[in-house]
Amino acid sequence: MDTIDCAVIGAGVVGLSIARSLAMAGREVVILETEGAIGTHTSARNSEVIHAGISYAPGSLKGRLCVAGKAALYAYCAERGIGHRRIGKLIVATQESELPELNRYIALGAAHGVTDLRLVDAAEAHAMEPEVRCVGALHSPSTGIVDSHGLMLGYLGDAERHGATLALRSPVVAGEATTDGIVLQVGTSADTRVRCRSVVNAAGLGAQRIAGAIAGMPGALIPPLHFAVGHYFTLGRKSPFNHLVYPTGREGALRAHVTIDLGGQCKFGPDLDWRDGVDYRFDPSRAPAFRDAIRRYYPGLRDDDLQPGYTGIRPRLAGPGSSMHNSATDFVIQDARQHGIDGLVNLFGIESPGLTASLAIGEHVRQIVEQQAEATG
Repeated sequence: MDTIDCAVIGAGVVGLSIARSLAMAGREVVILETEGAIGTHTSARNSEVIHAGISYAPGSLKGRLCVAGKAALYAYCAERGIGHRRIGKLIVATQESELPELNRYIALGAAHGVTDLRLVDAAEAHAMEPEVRCVGALHSPSTGIVDSHGLMLGYLGDAERHGATLALRSPVVAGEATTDGIVLQVGTSADTRVRCRSVVNAAGLGAQRIAGAIAGMPGALIPPLHFAVGHYFTLGRKSPFNHLVYPTGREGALRAHVTIDLGGQCKFGPDLDWRDGVDYRFDPSRAPAFRDAIRRYYPGLRDDDLQPGYTGIRPRLAGPGSSMHNSATDFVIQDARQHGIDGLVNLFGIESPGLTASLAIGEHVRQIVEQQAEATG
């Protein structure tokens, strides 16, 4: 049986960032990915937004890692020539009763050190976005967009230059904690087994399944997984927007906010619905609800403007009845202090802002792996 230092399960943006951090710290790393390419699920089906860090509970991992990751991500993309733009965002209130919500964002941002937020009145918001109707807005200048695939290729390139190996079509089907490390069964053959000193379970939508397949992992510490599907509709003409535009109203399942990709394509979404598994079917019947939600702040939307785009699935830890941005649902990053298995790190519920936070998550997990290695000798 082969023995390796670190196995990272999952080659999405977070798994690749973790592998990069571990490899650059001098560790031997193998990345195990079920699919035939990197980043085919959540990492490829999202808004590609660099979030400012103004929506998360004070003291949360989401807030702390988002803000740290945002700064690191802008610097990384600039250094490596990865496509990105600090486009800025307007959070708009369409009626007077929504104005207090803008101050809540300011407070949440301040709790994580975000101090560049600015309230703007209706006239200034109109000057910034002539097609947007609102009674006031909050400007977040540090929000941006990024080429997520280019970013993943950058992470993978860094990891491989420092000795990491990517193994595609290599599903982890079982594991066992032993006194000599964690033994993983990879692929469908029982003969393909590898002993690892450290295992990082960064499998995204598959993280709960992987954890449950490792003998010795306490089932009570594996949080439930809810498959939260979000639809994106694209605008079938040139974008009228210069910024990202998000409506207030945090408890609604359909905020239909505006994002713009690096090619200038405008899209609206995501909404929030629930499915029983990984199911990317697009439901075009949701278009009327999208139109109604969008017209709250963009009355110029025409009936034929919306075109079916794509769907993405978020690995949520809170199910139906919870807000799409339930601040009580934080990232869960477990190590031996919680589950008792030396060398194992589990990541659960890494949804938004996982892309923004990816570099910070990579460093956070690297520190955990090195601390565990030192503790076990």
